Amino acid sequence: MLNVSIALYLPNWILLQQRVEDLLRAEEVKNIYLIDNSPAETDIETIKSLFSSKKIHYLWNKGKDIGFGRAHNIAIRESVWQRTKYHLVMSTGIEVQAEDIDRLHWFMEHNPQVGQVMPKMIDAQRKVQYQCRLLPTPIDVFLPVLIGKKRRNSNVLRATGYDTIMNVPSMSGSFMFLRTEAALEARLFDERYTMYAEHIDMTRTIHRKYLTLYLPDITITNNEKQIQHNLLNWNYTVNMIRYFNKWGWIFDAERNETNRLTLQLCMQAK
Repeated sequence: MLNVSIALYLPNWILLQQRVEDLLRAEEVKNIYLIDNSPAETDIETIKSLFSSKKIHYLWNKGKDIGFGRAHNIAIRESVWQRTKYHLVMSTGIEVQAEDIDRLHWFMEHNPQVGQVMPKMIDAQRKVQYQCRLLPTPIDVFLPVLIGKKRRNSNVLRATGYDTIMNVPSMSGSFMFLRTEAALEARLFDERYTMYAEHIDMTRTIHRKYLTLYLPDITITNNEKQIQHNLLNWNYTVNMIRYFNKWGWIFDAERNETNRLTLQLCMQAK
């Protein structure tokens, strides 16, 4: 079985209703948690009118924007307590078919060495989004925003064609299909981050013991615009500084070896 969590901030409720209805059609979905970081609580009658299923659980964080990771941790802890085997972290911009949720569940059931999966992600124009990455270095993160937004980050894996399974240490936080046991072993999302770095941190930690796979045979649509980060975005800068303070700036032997091996295997798969 599978639980799903969606972190909200001033959401489009009609669009969210469509996303939730798609999820509810999946046979394996047990509970859906809507964790609301908005400044004002949505009237409970409105929630009931939009979501009639008892599988829907709405939680307002009393006007506090507690961040991406901390919000999802509330729901992941429910999965741990319920002993729900899998947990999906998903953003409101993701369109996914119910049968693909069940296919991902089947894949995880038959591959116990896998701790996390992400399908192929395309945008509304059906262009592939390059969401498989090496572990970032300070140069990857800070140089592009200093010399111009058009420079491609060197840690983004683009050369593989995105048509083969890849075991990569960093993937999108918009859709994280997690083995709950693996998430628990990673100690869930590190709540010292408030946004932008926590999904890198978690996938990296899970990757130490499990496979963290990109699966090209299943496709989802990400309708969220790709964010161009810059150093004027204080939240982004602070959280990436926290990331490098934790894992290492220049000296990070694990990063170097993980990236070397990832590149080697991806080029062989190509």
